[in-house]
Amino acid sequence: MNGGPSGFHNAPVTRAFLLVSAVLTIVFGVQGRSLRLGLSYQNLSENFHIWRICASVFAFSSTPELIFGLCLLYYFRVFERQIGSNKYTVFLLFSLIVSSLFEILAMVLLKDSTLSLLASGPYGLIFASFVPFYFNIPVTSRFRIFGLHFSDKSFIYMAGLQLLLSSWIRSILPGICGLLAGSLYYMNAFGIRNIKFPESVASFFSRLASSSRTSSSGNILGNISPYAGRPVQRSYPLTTHITPPLSEASIATLVSMGFDSNAARQALMRAGNDLNVATNILLEAQSR
Repeated sequence: MNGGPSGFHNAPVTRAFLLVSAVLTIVFGVQGRSLRLGLSYQNLSENFHIWRICASVFAFSSTPELIFGLCLLYYFRVFERQIGSNKYTVFLLFSLIVSSLFEILAMVLLKDSTLSLLASGPYGLIFASFVPFYFNIPVTSRFRIFGLHFSDKSFIYMAGLQLLLSSWIRSILPGICGLLAGSLYYMNAFGIRNIKFPESVASFFSRLASSSRTSSSGNILGNISPYAGRPVQRSYPLTTHITPPLSEASIATLVSMGFDSNAARQALMRAGNDLNVATNILLEAQSR
């Protein structure tokens, strides 16, 4: 299983976020301030600094956490492709803000001054993404290793478990808060899933994160219903030559992104077996 087409095609917001997270982690690490990142009850009650909250949202406090975190965020770019960059921006901000509020509330309720700094990094966004990953990304293959049953989703869960337990209670608490934030978004609390940013948001991130994009490969955005396949209705010109046999791997990739298998086949036929074009066709069909 993969996150769809390689690279950050149709995922400019994810690319910009990964770049910011990686750069800030390196900058704080070089300055020797990475170990002071994160939140604690003592910081909130005595030396409250806004910069500490902002830094703890983006920058990881260690290299292993950075590697696992960026790998997971890179895979979860599939959700930006499914719902569009404008709605994904809402999901991103909602996950980070709500999970941070849950972390602050938890520390205030615990009032444990001996609790060391919580793990720093976008745990809220990462673990919020596990909610739609669990409910809406289908299993495409199963296999056994030494008598144990696994699916193609198992490795994503294992990477998430490694990140969750990387600093024990310091990372478990932010992870749980992220899961709560993701659950609220998935349940459409406050109608959050109906909100989307203006189209200029996606254009801004496209210019920021990509040096070369053509208008034909831009994101197809809109108020769509993700994870549910619909027949492709838009008229795309059919090629006059004989279309080669459809790639089962491409069909599996589109299905893993949440599209219906029949719609995926139809889109690939219209796109001449081009996976990137087929993805655009499906996204544009859903946005109608």
